[in-house]
Amino acid sequence: MKFSKIILASNNPHKVEEIKSILGKYGIYVLSLKEAGIEIEIEEDGKTFEENALKKARQVYKITKTPCIADDSGLEVFALNGAPGVYSARFSGEHGNYKKNNQKLLELLKDVKEEDRGARFVSVIAFIDDNGEEILARGEVYGSIGFEERGTNGFGYDPLFIIPYLQKTFAELSSEEKNSISHRKKALDKFLDLFEKKYLKGEGV
Repeated sequence: MKFSKIILASNNPHKVEEIKSILGKYGIYVLSLKEAGIEIEIEEDGKTFEENALKKARQVYKITKTPCIADDSGLEVFALNGAPGVYSARFSGEHGNYKKNNQKLLELLKDVKEEDRGARFVSVIAFIDDNGEEILARGEVYGSIGFEERGTNGFGYDPLFIIPYLQKTFAELSSEEKNSISHRKKALDKFLDLFEKKYLKGEGV
Protein backbone atom coordinates (compact mmCIF):
# COMPACT_ATOMS: atom_id res chain seq x y z
CA MET A 1 0.00 0.00 0.00
CA LYS A 2 1.06 3.57 -0.53
CA PHE A 3 1.08 4.75 3.10
CA SER A 4 2.46 2.22 5.57
CA LYS A 5 3.24 4.85 8.22
CA ILE A 6 1.08 7.78 9.34
CA ILE A 7 1.71 10.36 12.08
CA LEU A 8 -1.21 10.85 14.45
CA ALA A 9 -1.60 14.46 15.60
CA SER A 10 -2.14 13.49 19.23
CA ASN A 11 -0.41 12.35 22.39
CA ASN A 12 -3.67 11.44 24.14
CA PRO A 13 -2.80 7.87 25.19
CA HIS A 14 -6.41 6.67 24.94
CA LYS A 15 -6.95 8.05 21.43
CA VAL A 16 -3.53 6.80 20.32
CA GLU A 17 -4.31 3.30 21.59
CA GLU A 18 -7.75 3.19 19.95
CA ILE A 19 -6.60 4.49 16.57
CA LYS A 20 -3.52 2.27 16.54
CA SER A 21 -5.68 -0.74 17.37
CA ILE A 22 -8.23 -0.03 14.63
CA LEU A 23 -5.83 1.01 11.85
CA GLY A 24 -3.22 -1.58 12.76
CA LYS A 25 -5.56 -4.31 11.55
CA TYR A 26 -5.25 -2.80 8.06
CA GLY A 27 -1.46 -2.77 8.07
CA ILE A 28 -1.20 0.96 8.80
CA TYR A 29 1.52 1.81 11.32
CA VAL A 30 0.55 4.84 13.42
CA LEU A 31 3.04 7.05 15.27
CA SER A 32 1.98 9.44 18.01
CA LEU A 33 3.52 12.92 18.06
CA LYS A 34 5.85 11.81 20.85
CA GLU A 35 6.93 8.72 18.95
CA ALA A 36 7.59 10.88 15.88
CA GLY A 37 9.74 13.24 17.97
CA ILE A 38 7.37 16.19 17.54
CA GLU A 39 6.78 18.60 20.40
CA ILE A 40 3.83 20.85 19.63
CA GLU A 41 0.73 22.16 21.41
CA ILE A 42 -2.14 22.78 19.01
CA GLU A 43 -4.92 25.08 20.20
CA GLU A 44 -8.30 23.53 19.43
CA ASP A 45 -10.20 26.75 18.83
CA GLY A 46 -12.45 25.67 15.95
CA LYS A 47 -16.23 25.92 16.16
CA THR A 48 -16.71 22.41 14.73
CA PHE A 49 -15.04 19.02 15.04
CA GLU A 50 -14.13 19.30 11.35
CA GLU A 51 -12.29 22.60 11.88
CA ASN A 52 -10.32 21.26 14.83
CA ALA A 53 -9.38 17.97 13.13
CA LEU A 54 -8.18 19.76 10.01
CA LYS A 55 -6.22 22.31 12.03
CA LYS A 56 -4.36 19.58 13.91
CA ALA A 57 -3.59 17.59 10.77
CA ARG A 58 -2.47 20.69 8.85
CA GLN A 59 -0.11 21.87 11.57
CA VAL A 60 1.58 18.48 11.83
CA TYR A 61 1.80 18.19 8.05
CA LYS A 62 3.39 21.64 7.86
CA ILE A 63 6.16 20.40 10.15
CA THR A 64 6.68 16.92 8.73
CA LYS A 65 5.53 17.00 5.09
CA THR A 66 4.56 13.37 5.64
CA PRO A 67 1.11 11.72 5.77
CA CYS A 68 -0.69 12.57 8.98
CA ILE A 69 -4.04 11.94 10.58
CA ALA A 70 -5.96 13.76 13.29
CA ASP A 71 -9.11 13.11 15.25
CA ASP A 72 -11.41 15.59 16.94
CA SER A 73 -14.23 14.13 18.90
CA GLY A 74 -16.69 14.88 21.65
CA LEU A 75 -20.07 14.41 23.20
CA GLU A 76 -23.23 16.26 22.17
CA VAL A 77 -26.15 16.17 24.62
CA PHE A 78 -29.43 17.15 23.02
CA ALA A 79 -30.99 18.57 26.21
CA LEU A 80 -27.99 20.92 26.46
CA ASN A 81 -28.29 22.14 22.85
CA GLY A 82 -25.33 20.03 21.78
CA ALA A 83 -23.01 20.86 24.68
CA PRO A 84 -20.28 20.06 25.59
CA GLY A 85 -19.50 19.53 21.89
CA VAL A 86 -16.08 20.80 20.84
CA TYR A 87 -15.44 21.75 24.47
CA SER A 88 -15.85 18.16 25.68
CA ALA A 89 -12.26 17.75 26.90
CA ARG A 90 -12.34 21.00 28.88
CA PHE A 91 -16.02 21.18 29.83
CA SER A 92 -15.25 21.73 33.52
CA GLY A 93 -12.59 24.34 32.73
CA GLU A 94 -9.66 21.98 33.27
CA HIS A 95 -8.47 20.19 30.13
CA GLY A 96 -8.60 16.43 30.36
CA ASN A 97 -10.11 16.17 33.86
CA TYR A 98 -12.58 13.39 33.11
CA LYS A 99 -13.99 13.19 36.61
CA LYS A 100 -14.82 16.91 36.82
CA ASN A 101 -16.27 16.90 33.30
CA ASN A 102 -18.59 14.03 34.20
CA GLN A 103 -19.60 15.68 37.47
CA LYS A 104 -20.51 18.90 35.67
CA LEU A 105 -22.54 17.00 33.08
CA LEU A 106 -24.45 15.10 35.76
CA GLU A 107 -25.16 18.32 37.62
CA LEU A 108 -26.52 20.03 34.51
CA LEU A 109 -28.77 17.05 33.80
CA LYS A 110 -29.91 16.36 37.36
CA ASP A 111 -33.50 17.43 36.66
CA VAL A 112 -33.71 15.93 33.16
CA LYS A 113 -35.85 12.81 32.81
CA GLU A 114 -34.45 9.56 31.44
CA GLU A 115 -36.31 9.84 28.13
CA ASP A 116 -34.85 13.30 27.52
CA ARG A 117 -31.19 12.40 28.11
CA GLY A 118 -30.35 11.50 24.50
CA ALA A 119 -26.83 12.17 23.24
CA ARG A 120 -24.33 11.24 20.59
CA PHE A 121 -20.59 10.83 20.40
CA VAL A 122 -19.01 12.38 17.30
CA SER A 123 -15.60 11.74 15.78
CA VAL A 124 -14.11 13.50 12.76
CA ILE A 125 -11.00 12.12 11.11
CA ALA A 126 -8.82 14.42 9.00
CA PHE A 127 -6.06 12.95 6.85
CA ILE A 128 -3.43 14.74 4.76
CA ASP A 129 -1.30 12.80 2.30
CA ASP A 130 2.29 13.50 1.30
CA ASN A 131 1.08 15.86 -1.44
CA GLY A 132 -1.08 17.90 0.94
CA GLU A 133 -4.40 16.49 -0.28
CA GLU A 134 -7.06 16.09 2.41
CA ILE A 135 -9.73 13.58 3.41
CA LEU A 136 -12.45 14.18 6.02
CA ALA A 137 -14.62 11.46 7.55
CA ARG A 138 -17.25 11.70 10.29
CA GLY A 139 -18.65 9.00 12.56
CA GLU A 140 -21.48 9.17 15.11
CA VAL A 141 -22.96 6.82 17.68
CA TYR A 142 -26.22 7.51 19.49
CA GLY A 143 -27.09 6.74 23.09
CA SER A 144 -28.16 8.38 26.34
CA ILE A 145 -26.59 9.81 29.46
CA GLY A 146 -26.96 7.81 32.65
CA PHE A 147 -27.63 9.14 36.14
CA GLU A 148 -24.34 7.83 37.54
CA GLU A 149 -21.00 6.55 36.31
CA ARG A 150 -20.84 2.85 35.48
CA GLY A 151 -17.86 0.79 34.43
CA THR A 152 -14.10 1.17 34.69
CA ASN A 153 -12.93 0.88 31.09
CA GLY A 154 -12.58 3.59 28.45
CA PHE A 155 -12.10 7.27 29.22
CA GLY A 156 -13.82 10.63 29.17
CA TYR A 157 -17.61 10.39 29.24
CA ASP A 158 -17.60 6.62 28.63
CA PRO A 159 -18.92 5.79 32.14
CA LEU A 160 -22.02 7.92 31.47
CA PHE A 161 -22.76 7.09 27.83
CA ILE A 162 -25.25 4.24 27.54
CA ILE A 163 -25.71 2.22 24.35
CA PRO A 164 -29.50 1.57 24.31
CA TYR A 165 -29.55 -1.88 22.71
CA LEU A 166 -26.83 -3.12 25.07
CA GLN A 167 -27.97 -1.24 28.18
CA LYS A 168 -24.31 -0.83 29.00
CA THR A 169 -22.07 2.21 29.10
CA PHE A 170 -18.97 2.41 26.93
CA ALA A 171 -16.98 1.97 30.14
CA GLU A 172 -18.69 -1.38 30.77
CA LEU A 173 -17.47 -2.73 27.43
CA SER A 174 -14.08 -4.22 26.68
CA SER A 175 -11.83 -2.18 24.41
CA GLU A 176 -12.52 -4.68 21.61
CA GLU A 177 -16.29 -4.31 22.05
CA LYS A 178 -16.12 -0.52 22.16
CA ASN A 179 -13.77 -0.32 19.19
CA SER A 180 -16.22 -2.36 17.11
CA ILE A 181 -19.13 0.10 17.52
CA SER A 182 -17.68 3.46 18.56
CA HIS A 183 -17.94 6.80 16.79
CA ARG A 184 -14.20 6.69 16.17
CA LYS A 185 -14.49 3.24 14.57
CA LYS A 186 -17.27 4.52 12.30
CA ALA A 187 -15.22 7.58 11.32
CA LEU A 188 -12.15 5.44 10.65
CA ASP A 189 -14.21 2.98 8.59
CA LYS A 190 -15.43 5.87 6.42
CA PHE A 191 -11.89 7.20 6.19
CA LEU A 192 -10.55 3.79 5.13
CA ASP A 193 -13.25 3.48 2.48
CA LEU A 194 -12.33 6.89 1.04
CA PHE A 195 -8.62 6.12 1.46
CA GLU A 196 -8.89 2.83 -0.43
CA LYS A 197 -10.85 4.38 -3.30
CA LYS A 198 -8.45 7.30 -3.60
CA TYR A 199 -5.08 5.58 -3.18
CA LEU A 200 -5.31 1.84 -3.48
CA LYS A 201 -7.47 1.49 -6.61
CA GLY A 202 -8.53 -2.07 -5.95
CA GLU A 203 -5.25 -3.22 -4.44
CA GLY A 204 -6.86 -3.76 -1.01
CA VAL A 205 -5.55 -2.54 2.30
